[in-house]
Amino acid sequence: MPILQVIILAIVQGLAELLPVSSSAHVVVAEKLMGLDPTSPQMTLLLVMLHTGTMFAVIVYFWRRWVHTYFRSSAAFTSVVVRIAVATILTGVIGYPIQKVIEKVMFHGAPKAEIEQLFGRLDLIAIALFFVGLLILFAGLAERRSMTGRTTGASDEDMSLGQAGIIGATQGLSLPFRGFSRSGSTISAGMLAGVARESAETFSFALAVVLTPAVLAREGMRLVKFSHEAAAAGTPLDLHGAIGSSVLGMILAFVAGLAGLKWLSSWLEAGRWYLFGIYCLVMSAVVFFLHTRGY
Repeated sequence: MPILQVIILAIVQGLAELLPVSSSAHVVVAEKLMGLDPTSPQMTLLLVMLHTGTMFAVIVYFWRRWVHTYFRSSAAFTSVVVRIAVATILTGVIGYPIQKVIEKVMFHGAPKAEIEQLFGRLDLIAIALFFVGLLILFAGLAERRSMTGRTTGASDEDMSLGQAGIIGATQGLSLPFRGFSRSGSTISAGMLAGVARESAETFSFALAVVLTPAVLAREGMRLVKFSHEAAAAGTPLDLHGAIGSSVLGMILAFVAGLAGLKWLSSWLEAGRWYLFGIYCLVMSAVVFFLHTRGY
């Protein structure tokens, strides 16, 4: 893949991944406009590696806050580990069956059904953007109406297992659908469940750090499998080139991700969360328009 395309996708992913606007939707649209196939193993691996770059950005950005909140005592550390474990388990319990149902329904009778084959469907992405936009908008407007801000919500140490479970369940719901922003939906769900904005943000991105290695391993194995199948068919895949492009994209996404995180935090503090919902609704219309134009 040309370096310029990798740079463009990395910037799009890095800036959008950590904002509640669905980086996947933006990357898929960018790929479509550049004539790339978002469903190919090379592109899905690149997408996951871009996520990995932003995962490292999350660690750098939140490290001091995590140390102050989660590592200040053994009791605090144990508490957050339990909440993350509960949330992650619910992510798998909800997300995996939904993924399998989608594969069975959308690819009925197909021998090699994979949810990644739907990543290029702009009509489905538009629908996901619409619904996550409504969720973000509702959470943001509910917060503004309350006029209480984050000081009245549950803090990191006060977050209950039930609230953590709601965030984890919402993450599971978001994973199979490109366009249904993971960060947007989980932070909004946390806010609606009574968690303080800053705490919902911190916990949501802690979950992302736990989840990313598993997703990266899945896509890595998918690429290796595809490479073996291509070689057997006499059309070998440039595996080293795909990995090299992905690593470059990961580094660039790390830099762009730090910028995106600073923007997200400032908007959270300013109480303008609902504007991200409006943006997703507008983006939904744009993506659907591109779908009607044949992209």
